Amino acid sequence: MLGPTSTRKSTSPFARLNEQLAGVEPGMPAINLTIGEPQHPIPSFVAPVIAENVALFGRYPPIRGTDAFRQTIAGWLDQRYGLTARIDPERMVLPLNGSREGLTLAALSARQRRPDIETPVVLLPNPFYQAYAAGAEVAGAEVVLLGSGRDGSFPDLGRVDEAVLARTIAVYVASPTAPQGDVATLADWTQVIQIARAHDFMVFADECYSEIYRDAPPPGVLQAADSLGAGHGNILTFHSLSKRSNLPGLRCGFVAGDPDFLDNWQRFRNVAAPQVPGPIQAVAVAAYSDESHVAENRALYNAKYDAALKTLGPKVRASRPEGGFFLWLEVGDGVAAADRLWREAGVRTIPGEYLSLPLPDGSNPGAPYIRVAMVQDLAITQEALTRMARVLG
Repeated sequence: MLGPTSTRKSTSPFARLNEQLAGVEPGMPAINLTIGEPQHPIPSFVAPVIAENVALFGRYPPIRGTDAFRQTIAGWLDQRYGLTARIDPERMVLPLNGSREGLTLAALSARQRRPDIETPVVLLPNPFYQAYAAGAEVAGAEVVLLGSGRDGSFPDLGRVDEAVLARTIAVYVASPTAPQGDVATLADWTQVIQIARAHDFMVFADECYSEIYRDAPPPGVLQAADSLGAGHGNILTFHSLSKRSNLPGLRCGFVAGDPDFLDNWQRFRNVAAPQVPGPIQAVAVAAYSDESHVAENRALYNAKYDAALKTLGPKVRASRPEGGFFLWLEVGDGVAAADRLWREAGVRTIPGEYLSLPLPDGSNPGAPYIRVAMVQDLAITQEALTRMARVLG
């Protein structure tokens, strides 16, 4: 489970793919399935809400967000996860310019939180979202890689060496995982919380795909903390409207959890981070007050997974993950497969090894895979799947 320490700087997988395919013409009209950028229709309320609040673009917004934003997010979290210990909107919620900037900058404050640690460690899943590695880098922390869940398992922090845990300032855990689409159980979250508290490091729970699931809503880190009954210390959850509401260009999300951490982070963010504009926060209030567009969104993704299982067939071994909107396809050699799909079929995908770091023996856990973002509409997705089946089948 525990991988090697690594100080490799984060590299954009898309930049690596651009280098790989530079000068190569697609064999058919291009279909881009690389970036996790939802292409479903944006909710109808977005434009009217912005228009109604457009005058707020003429004012600097407060870094801690509007009262309406914080109260709406707190209420949504309470209801979504059935919390008995309610989220305090005054101290436990902050707006973010999308989750990425929060996931990155939080590591810096986690480092400042533990000045007693001379050589800090950040624990990462592998594969991982590149913002996690960027966070470790800005914090000047050593990266320690953890295995993560093709078989539904999650990083077992109980197997991490005590000496490493003693130097840990934060662990990043995603549920649903990206790209695999596995979902953490309450027991998974409970173990992570208990070990983090025992060693006094932060849990950064990336739950941006929490509302994109096949059958049942994934349990959350706040839900696990609620069941433990010891408050929200050492825990932050990150969410975003990019995936939930098809609003990647809105750049709006939130962080919620540990009130003491957020008090300190708010002071730092007040001088170092951009505020979220007032009209954007107003859209977030509307979005988190409406579940109908989210249910419609899930149905669109589920239809595409049905198409993938039917079209790709047993040779490609497509699976129906519990959550998220990626296919994580085992193809033998992900780099070669991505190259073939582009050259022969015009389908652009990401090699799995571009989303992972190598292990001590030099192997890369993502090398046998490609990641396919199921973000286009059903017709375009079906066309891409048909071409993929022809090349890979």
